[in-house]
Amino acid sequence: MVKQLAGCIREYKRDTILSPVFVTLEVLLEVLIPFLMAKLIDRGINAGNMSYILRMGAVLVAAAMASLACGVLSGMAAARASAGFAKNLRHDMYYKVQDFSFTNIDHFSTASIVTRLTTDVSNIQNAFQMIIRIAVRSPVMLIFSLIMAFRVNHSLSMVFLAVVPILGGGIYLIVTHAFPIFRRVFKTYDRLNSVVQENLHGIRVVKNYVREDYEDAKFGAVSQDIYNDFSKAEKIIAFNMPLMQFCIYACMLCISWFGARLIVARSMTTGELTSMITYVMQILMSLMIFSMVLTMITISKASIDRVAELLGEKSDIQNGGSPVRTVADGSVEFRNVSFSYAKDPGRLCLSDVNLTIRSGETVGILGGTGSSKSTLVQLIPRLYDATSGTVLVGGVDVRDYDLETLRDAVAMVLQKNTLFSGTIRDNLRWGDPNASDEELVRVCRLAQADDFIRAFPDGYDTHVEQGGTNVSGGQKQRLCIARALLKKPKILILDDSTSAVDTRTDALIRQAFREEIPDTTKLIIAQRISSVQDADHILVLDGGRVVSCGTHDELLKTSEIYREVYESQTKGGDEACR
Repeated sequence: MVKQLAGCIREYKRDTILSPVFVTLEVLLEVLIPFLMAKLIDRGINAGNMSYILRMGAVLVAAAMASLACGVLSGMAAARASAGFAKNLRHDMYYKVQDFSFTNIDHFSTASIVTRLTTDVSNIQNAFQMIIRIAVRSPVMLIFSLIMAFRVNHSLSMVFLAVVPILGGGIYLIVTHAFPIFRRVFKTYDRLNSVVQENLHGIRVVKNYVREDYEDAKFGAVSQDIYNDFSKAEKIIAFNMPLMQFCIYACMLCISWFGARLIVARSMTTGELTSMITYVMQILMSLMIFSMVLTMITISKASIDRVAELLGEKSDIQNGGSPVRTVADGSVEFRNVSFSYAKDPGRLCLSDVNLTIRSGETVGILGGTGSSKSTLVQLIPRLYDATSGTVLVGGVDVRDYDLETLRDAVAMVLQKNTLFSGTIRDNLRWGDPNASDEELVRVCRLAQADDFIRAFPDGYDTHVEQGGTNVSGGQKQRLCIARALLKKPKILILDDSTSAVDTRTDALIRQAFREEIPDTTKLIIAQRISSVQDADHILVLDGGRVVSCGTHDELLKTSEIYREVYESQTKGGDEACR
């Protein structure tokens, strides 16, 4: 895990090394200053030696300025290193997520991934900065101050040895009790992000059903859980300060008491006692700061585990040893294919599917809700892998293709259409970044989108809000179809992607497909029989199985399910006309 995160330092190794080096120099100078101060008091002030006072005073000023400079340089290096480390960590996490299959994303959830990329990375960044600076400063200060204290008076320095076990034991108890709570808190953050994301995404539904109070209560409950956990953890950590204060004041009293007796007995000078008191403060403050660092590391440990889990996740869909980089044609074949989202043969969504589609054919897919229509087509571009059996495209097992090659040959307009913030032109060019304006217009005409685009004041430069909220459902679907066509795919999959357009526009789109892209294999999932009745073949799915296959006329004779759907839709239309 540490090695995995350390790999994110990369080009910031120099700053990562320089920060503790400058911190060490800063501490050496800080530890040296009390020693020089003791000499100034004993040999200069008490002896009335003005020249020594001036000389030693200049040395002290130089040491203080050098210490300040080292501290500033250390802080700058630590800031650059931690910010760069966080940048690389987010980069690696984001690119890792891009390689995830749908199964991997389902495993983490969108809200959890967002929390890991934001809150968790920020916690790790803060911890990293403290580790390369404060976590170095505190132990070095503790060791050097102890050495100097023993050099001044070893018997008086024994006071520290009695305090260290008390502090160490207290800090250990605090950390071990607080860590499980912080781990729980970050899982609650995932729930909070999920609630916020769901609410904002469905804000129109919330307002339509007047469910603001319900959403407020749901958000408040999760926020209260976070508050309760953080309060409990902070109460535990709060014991750190009284413990430190007790140890500091106990040491100060003991050293002042024993130091005064040693001065009276002439076994110790005033300057030495002054330096001892300074070293006491340095030692105990370094312990206090170190306990704070441990607390921060405790908080970030939960984040580190979560980030390492994401970075360590391996996509279950990867290229083979020698991937095929050419798709011969748009033919599709399913051989004894079964699929389970849980990878459990006892919980299959698709069962024993056998199906052959020739290149250039148009295939309609019908079935009730939950009949696994979308699951079937998602196996073609390897958004998921079949649990058993084989899916072939262009006569080659999809698992033998280079993923980019396969997905470039398959254009898919999903059930949930997504547009991104930017212009219409920008969104269309997701299909082909180098497409000319003429190509954009051509595919938009095929998708029956050109007319409404030109009706906008800015035409193809019209700005689209995130998610396409400023265009209608039918317009969004047609833009997504145009974007898919721009890929010039060998296989075009429309997953109920004309449900929001009228039947006339739907018919025009299908006519354009027949005339303009006859060599492209077209798979059309639809609820309306009118959308697929002129297809070369129509598949009827029920319970994850292909129960019927044929043309419109054949299925009217042989498939009871198809006939019932057809009659219900045509009967509904006839009654509406009356």
